[in-house]
Amino acid sequence: MNVLVMGGSAFNGRALVPALAEAGHDVTVCNRGRTPIEYPAGVAHLAADRTDHDALRAVLGGTEWDCVIDMTAYHPADVALMVELFADAVGHYIYVSSTVTYASISAEHPGPIDENHPDDRGPDQFEYGLDKLLAEDLLQAAHADAGFPATTVPLAMVFGPHNALPGREQRMFSRMRLGRPILVPGDGTTKAVIGHVDDQARAFEALMGVEASFGRRLNLTGDDPHDDNRYVEVIADAMGVQPDIVDIPAELMDDLWDKKVRYTPPGGSRPTMDIRPTEAARDRVMPHIHKGPLANLIQRLQPSIHRWDSDTVFTVDAMKDVTGWTPQHTFDTAVADTYRWWSGTDLHRTVEQDYGYEDEIVAMIRG
Repeated sequence: MNVLVMGGSAFNGRALVPALAEAGHDVTVCNRGRTPIEYPAGVAHLAADRTDHDALRAVLGGTEWDCVIDMTAYHPADVALMVELFADAVGHYIYVSSTVTYASISAEHPGPIDENHPDDRGPDQFEYGLDKLLAEDLLQAAHADAGFPATTVPLAMVFGPHNALPGREQRMFSRMRLGRPILVPGDGTTKAVIGHVDDQARAFEALMGVEASFGRRLNLTGDDPHDDNRYVEVIADAMGVQPDIVDIPAELMDDLWDKKVRYTPPGGSRPTMDIRPTEAARDRVMPHIHKGPLANLIQRLQPSIHRWDSDTVFTVDAMKDVTGWTPQHTFDTAVADTYRWWSGTDLHRTVEQDYGYEDEIVAMIRG
């Protein structure tokens, strides 16, 4: 197939482009060209800034593609432009979204979370998630009204080489490398699921051109859920260390989450994905900003929506049924591969991690 990847230079796209090329597709990437990366032979590059719609029209107008995989659409206007440009010029448009769009599990809607689970469009939803939902609404309307061949693919948390988010598994690697206490919320039985970036690249390749996916949402992550205790155990085993585990009593965790007990939030800034937030985005974040560091003790998804002891396990049965794809990585092998990459970098020296608030919580427990 003749495939256009919007993005293709960061984490998910960086794994996707070689996978598509290796599978024999003609691949073109469209990005700013500012990230130094060596693409496989034969991969073409179109230079354009995603925020400059006139430049995108000049570069992409009049082009036709068997498939467009859009990794960098963060606002509804980004997707509206794709529909405008490719209304009659694409065989399949795959929109990469996020599982942060889903509401938390409840008695009425228990997990695991499938594509029919309710979304959260309320005040606790950050701009990023709300814009993902609004963009998906636009695609659903384009499909219903004009048959635009779109599929929405929400990703959960992802492991693998070149992750741009240092506050998740990389922070745990750093803690254990330093021999720091490992704080585990409650009894450690809260469950989550992660996908491996290479498995997800294979899934996108299998999905391309599958008409049964048009007009649908298909979750994409792994199929080997873990709880917090296993998270710590598997990472410690991969690193060959004996972790110093400190359990946070559920009552204290509740009080920290609800701001009844306060801690000093970490300072400094960390490199992260450029999701192009607007000025108004901060207004939705501020009421929940204290939860972010707590959600990084054992990595959590969207703490404004999912409480610390709420499971966030997503099913991929629909993706399997539609494509025949299945993940190759277990949680254990995803951890091992990610740590193998991280340990060969200098990120433990170049990425600053502030552990002061963790020390405060340890002191609350151990005295």
